[in-house]
Amino acid sequence: MERPHLRSEWREGLRSRRWRLWAALLLLVLLLLAVLVFLAAEYEESRDQAALEQDAAAVASDIRGNLVRNVQTLQSLHSVAPTADSWDGPAAELLVQHRELVRLEWRDAQQRLIAHRDTPFLSDLFGYLDRDQALPEVSLACDNARRLSGPAYSSSYFWPLRDGKGLEMMEMCLPVARAGSPSGFLVATYSLPGMLAELTNKDLLRGRGLAFNEADGTRLALYSVVPGSRRTFTARTVLDLPGHTLLLQLQSPRLVRGLFPNVLTAVIGALSLALLSVLFLLGRDIRRRQRAELDVAEALAFRKAMEDSLVTGLRARDMQGRITYVNPAFCDMVGLSAEQLVGTGLPAPWWPPELVDEYQQRQMVRLAGQVLPREGYESVFQRPDGTRFPVLIIEAPLIDAVGKQTGFMSAILDLTEQRRVEDLNRTSQERLQATARLATVGEMASLLSHELNQPLAAISSYASGTLNLLEQPAGHAAEVGQVQADLVQAMQRIGEQAERAGRVIKSVADFVRRREQVREAVTPQSLIDAIQPLLGLQAKKQGIRLQIHIAPGCPPVLCDRTMVEQVLLNLARNGVQAMPVGDPSPHSGLRVLRVDVGQDRLHSGEAPGGQPQKAWVAFSVTDHGLGLSAEVQAKLFTPFFTTRAEGMGLGLSLCRTVIEQHGGALTHEPAQPRGTVFRFTLPVAPA
Repeated sequence: MERPHLRSEWREGLRSRRWRLWAALLLLVLLLLAVLVFLAAEYEESRDQAALEQDAAAVASDIRGNLVRNVQTLQSLHSVAPTADSWDGPAAELLVQHRELVRLEWRDAQQRLIAHRDTPFLSDLFGYLDRDQALPEVSLACDNARRLSGPAYSSSYFWPLRDGKGLEMMEMCLPVARAGSPSGFLVATYSLPGMLAELTNKDLLRGRGLAFNEADGTRLALYSVVPGSRRTFTARTVLDLPGHTLLLQLQSPRLVRGLFPNVLTAVIGALSLALLSVLFLLGRDIRRRQRAELDVAEALAFRKAMEDSLVTGLRARDMQGRITYVNPAFCDMVGLSAEQLVGTGLPAPWWPPELVDEYQQRQMVRLAGQVLPREGYESVFQRPDGTRFPVLIIEAPLIDAVGKQTGFMSAILDLTEQRRVEDLNRTSQERLQATARLATVGEMASLLSHELNQPLAAISSYASGTLNLLEQPAGHAAEVGQVQADLVQAMQRIGEQAERAGRVIKSVADFVRRREQVREAVTPQSLIDAIQPLLGLQAKKQGIRLQIHIAPGCPPVLCDRTMVEQVLLNLARNGVQAMPVGDPSPHSGLRVLRVDVGQDRLHSGEAPGGQPQKAWVAFSVTDHGLGLSAEVQAKLFTPFFTTRAEGMGLGLSLCRTVIEQHGGALTHEPAQPRGTVFRFTLPVAPA
């Protein structure tokens, strides 16, 4: 009777054990399903978060790209509107097209206001507070722009409006230049809400929240919020601008997706590969651990070799100032071993005795939590033998893996060799300056010798003519009167040429010293009249006919009269000397020197935008000599190069320099049927 009872108990025990196994298996499956559902949800959330971060980066890139395009637009505004009167209209049109801009200002190099224009969409922007309250931000942005030679942004600030409202704004300063020289700054005031509304992709932001925040989470400007009260994803990205950094925050609602299709597929695959995966993962984990240990050992050996090979001293200290690490370069620098240095505190053994108190006080200030200078600081170290040397110390906080500061890390550079090189450079610079001054003196002497030949030759000619008139026998009264008139004219010419020699000396001296020369409005006729007596006399001696043509209505030019007259005289004299007497060639009858003056049509008129361009007057001197060979043309404007035995080779070099200082250009081309045409341009004097 006991066996059936025992058998039933055994069955019940087996059945209970089987149910326990099934229950354990079911529990394992349920646990696996729960884990897989959780992992799938986490994966979807991480994927959504990654996509949101990519969208945030795209929004920041859009804002940054639109700001760059705005800079290009503002640069074009200054080029098409060179004056304050013409600047106002294009600035107003630009403000209408770019609603993120609330104000445009044109300021000079000293940041004084030249012209400004406010946005038409905010009628009373500066009615509550005066614009002068924002000048510190403008000054900071313009100082950074001058230093960067490009656009710079100020930090954002809150600007109160009437009725308790306000607006978060930011200044952008852009250096502007005209003709290669600075002409002030263009200041653009941005509205942070306007930047979010106008500089972003609206389709990308549909149903999402966008805002500018501070680093601590304080909201600066808001464009949109996530509708409803659902849980949201948040992505933050940095909008790094020259001079300022903003934190862009993008929020998106969590999307509800179906879980079972993906999860059931993952469960079937996981159940079928569970056993093999465990063994595979275990073996792979062992191999990875061995590989990781080997990589760590190699990394430590590499770091040790790198630190030992550095010429820069490295020193680590704890928060109490005790040394915890030094590299061999630092030990060689101070003349002490690592065992002598590690564990030592303040005062340091390499401090000079008389500077211990000063260094001690400076070190206590740093250990107290003061901000460390990024550029480092200089100090003086002393070795055990008493040798002193300058060093540059760059310190930074030493942060551990959990973000806690455990001390300070210092990099020390020995400046001994740098100081020696600086002394050598300073000595060489002084010698070069002395040599440059001597070269300038020689250049001025050569230029004076070259340019004074013409007025002195003219004085000599007039003096010889005067002596010839005085040596003639006295005749009738009419002849005596004519002789007196000729003598008076000759003496006047001598005085004019002597005055001209003085002006040449002054102009050449100013030219060599690179001083600003006095320029005035001069008619082309007066320039030609000043040199025509000398030029006519020399042309008459050579048997050359002089032709001068000045276009009717030719405007005055803005120039240094003396230097431009000298340029005309040099070019005409070269043309006369290029046509030798007794030329046996078939073209010997072409002994004509022609001087033409007219307005240069290629440089006048109007720009495509309707703005007037700078007008020029062209002067040309045409001779019919033998022309210029290719070898001579290559060296034509080289100083001290000449084809004449008595020449100095400074005339054409000086002429081109004078014309280029006036903003023009000196060119040459072959004349027909032979000869050379020299042409230069001068700017038209303003009305």
